[in-house]
Amino acid sequence: MFLPHIGLSELEDECFSQILPKAVTVFHSMMKEVMDQAGGLSSQNTELCGLLRNILQGLVQIIDALSTCVRHVGSFEEAPDLDAIRSLPTCILKVLRETFQHCKDSEEVYCSRLSLVADLLQGLFKEAYSLQKSFLELLDRISLESSASEEEVSDIVTVIHSLLDICSLISNLDIALHANTWKFLIRQSIKYHSLVEEHLHHHDISSSLSDNLLASFHNCVELAEQIKHIGLQEAKQSPEYKLFQKSAKMCRFFANTLVHYIKEFKFFLTKCCSSFHQLYLQIIRYLLFGCNFRKQIKTIIYPSWYFMSFSKFPPSLCAPELPTALSEELKAAALVPMDAFLLQLLSLRPFAEVALRQDLWLRPEQELPQCLLLVSIMGQLSCQPEEVMQLWFTGSQFSEETPRLPLYQAVFTSFRRCHAERNVPVLLPGVMLKGQAQAQVTLHQHFCVQLCASVAVLPPEHFPVLERCLVDAVLQADTQTALLATDVWCFTARYGTAELCLHHVLLIAQLVKVCTAERYQSFHLGLLLKRMVSFMTPNHQMELIAQFPPSELENLRVWHHILLRALSQDARHRVQTEILDLTQKVLTDWQNGGYKLGQVDKVNVVLLSLLVVVREQASVEEECTLSAVKIVTQLWSRMSPDQIQTHPVLQFTLQLLLSLSAVLVKNVKPQVICQALLCLDAVVAQKCADQLLLAALEFLSSLGKVFVPPDSQSQILPKLSGLFGVLLADRYWLLHQHALEAFSYFAENTNHEEVIPQSLFGEEIKTEVVNYLSKTVNAKEDVDSRLQRLKQETLVIQQHNETLENNKENVSNKPTADTVEDTEPCPKKARQETSAEEEYSRYIQTAESALKALQALTEGKANTNAPPPPWLESRLRELQTLITHISTVRHTT
Repeated sequence: MFLPHIGLSELEDECFSQILPKAVTVFHSMMKEVMDQAGGLSSQNTELCGLLRNILQGLVQIIDALSTCVRHVGSFEEAPDLDAIRSLPTCILKVLRETFQHCKDSEEVYCSRLSLVADLLQGLFKEAYSLQKSFLELLDRISLESSASEEEVSDIVTVIHSLLDICSLISNLDIALHANTWKFLIRQSIKYHSLVEEHLHHHDISSSLSDNLLASFHNCVELAEQIKHIGLQEAKQSPEYKLFQKSAKMCRFFANTLVHYIKEFKFFLTKCCSSFHQLYLQIIRYLLFGCNFRKQIKTIIYPSWYFMSFSKFPPSLCAPELPTALSEELKAAALVPMDAFLLQLLSLRPFAEVALRQDLWLRPEQELPQCLLLVSIMGQLSCQPEEVMQLWFTGSQFSEETPRLPLYQAVFTSFRRCHAERNVPVLLPGVMLKGQAQAQVTLHQHFCVQLCASVAVLPPEHFPVLERCLVDAVLQADTQTALLATDVWCFTARYGTAELCLHHVLLIAQLVKVCTAERYQSFHLGLLLKRMVSFMTPNHQMELIAQFPPSELENLRVWHHILLRALSQDARHRVQTEILDLTQKVLTDWQNGGYKLGQVDKVNVVLLSLLVVVREQASVEEECTLSAVKIVTQLWSRMSPDQIQTHPVLQFTLQLLLSLSAVLVKNVKPQVICQALLCLDAVVAQKCADQLLLAALEFLSSLGKVFVPPDSQSQILPKLSGLFGVLLADRYWLLHQHALEAFSYFAENTNHEEVIPQSLFGEEIKTEVVNYLSKTVNAKEDVDSRLQRLKQETLVIQQHNETLENNKENVSNKPTADTVEDTEPCPKKARQETSAEEEYSRYIQTAESALKALQALTEGKANTNAPPPPWLESRLRELQTLITHISTVRHTT
């Protein structure tokens, strides 16, 4: 009644400053009275019920009086200065906060008696809602000049912080009120950016936005699951679906608001970067596991430890599948703003330090989101200023900096940690191609495409760092990560010039040459070299041959890894010829030197190169094949089972001989096959290396491609069936699987079908072979067993890789060509050549094997009706004379 009679300039001093603080005090005392008396409220206690209702009506009247004050101030044409109404905002915000707090706690305060005052509480909330709306509209009209006083700035900062507190109270009371309050808060912060930026509680504001984003997102997921459970995914008019849409809208609102706030105040939010990093991981984690991959639940199984659910952010992949339409809405609401979210953070060094930390510790369920975070960052850097690229691509440069990895190295490191996801495998949406539907791709393919796309636009000054990262990735222990780096390296070579490709190939070849053959790095480098050579021009291939001539023993390690069919015709012919000539020379030197054990390493090196040559059957010349067969025949006559068991270096020789014989089996004579089987039978009877047994299986399966002549069947077929029987009975899963595969190949190709039943020693083996041949799937592994197996497998492989990388010496029992000279005996040390007794034993065994084979022929056990040749008797007498002479010389000695 009296406000209209007071001028605007006198309102603060004459009215607001005198009355409003007292009104707040009265409001607080009345609210306290309600809280104190509410416990005794009941329908029988009409007196107390009436008292409380009167107090609540009084609270409504006070709020209505404050609304009258706001409307009166807002009725002036000119917006008032903040100084002219300084007491009004403070008092209104206190009243609003206390009112909303009471409404939020009403269920706890009134419990089952809430219905007695529900109408008044509803009226109280509506009045407070109306008051806040009109109050915010009034504040919107007020403008502070850049020369505003500290008191005015402090007042507006207080308003913003008070509204932040109110936002935490109304988040579950009214969606529209909550959103409008946040809009005003952010609008005021940006409106007075230069005045308030140093005074705002940026951490609290950004944290509250993040919490609201996660809460809205979580609420969407829960509602989507409810809709799915009650079968309402198609019922677009259901209350649940409408609520889901509202929650998704709030999720999008908070995500966009957070992005906007970061954009305006990013340099005041450096201490929040760790929280932003975790926020991104949580959102992406659920969007991937909860949406994209839900359809694969039947085939994707993670170790149980994989799903350590967040206390505020469940569930995991094990949760029910969400309806596709709802999943898409959820991704549109949260995933799309995440790209803009990252874009605002790229220029912040603290965020780069968090994302690229070398010692970054993550829970298992965060490893893949971290991977995808880095890939997303990599995709956005191409349009960033040079200083931002430098920040991410180069890593830390000085000791005083917080250590951070180069981005490419961090990507490879993170990919390596996703062992379970790679092996499941987890699938991601692939790149959209014109005219084709979007396909699901593996992590390897997704990362390969993104890395190559990044390399394609990478400025030249960052290529040295890229190359170092590729080298490190190829040389680390995890083979799948090395393969990813190999793919990217091959793209880099092909995308660049032919000279760049040559430069890379020569570098890799030199690394292969100096790397110990048994180390995992040699294997990874060999895979890379094998692929890179195919990208070279013919002239550059000839230059590679000139730099690493195959005619020199120390260079053969390079040619072990190269596919000869990738070479031009001239280059291939030269490599084949030089390797074959060198092989003949080494074997001749070995023979002339008395077959010394210390020279076997050289023999193995050239045999491995010869194997590379003969495996290229389509491009191998006939003369080369005949020479290789001659070498194999010569070496089989030197194999002694006793020596093989004693000397590991000879086991490797036997392994190479078996592989060579498997390739050349159609050109090898039956007598040589018989010698090989006799030797192999004696070796397999003893404990030997798995690699040797795998080579043996390769050789045995290749015998299915040849027809054994009748006169040799009695020596070959029984040994063949016996060896298959022994290897099929092996329970080591890897050997057993290879044995089934080798035997199946033999059975499908052989003309000697009688070998098949003779190789199956028991009913269990028969059943396994029949199931394998018929492609019968064994009983499916139950979920718990598979979870446990994957968990153990991941831990074992991680420990194995760490052991490999920690073992710098990587000691191996098998010497290499580089150490051949070192294996030669010193004059004052025990000789390493074969002892006299060993040589006698080897020659006697060879002679005995040949005589037994001859005996089988003469006695007709070889299924042949051909009579012995006329010269046989005279040759036997010569042998008998030779044996008598040897015996006489021995006794004389």
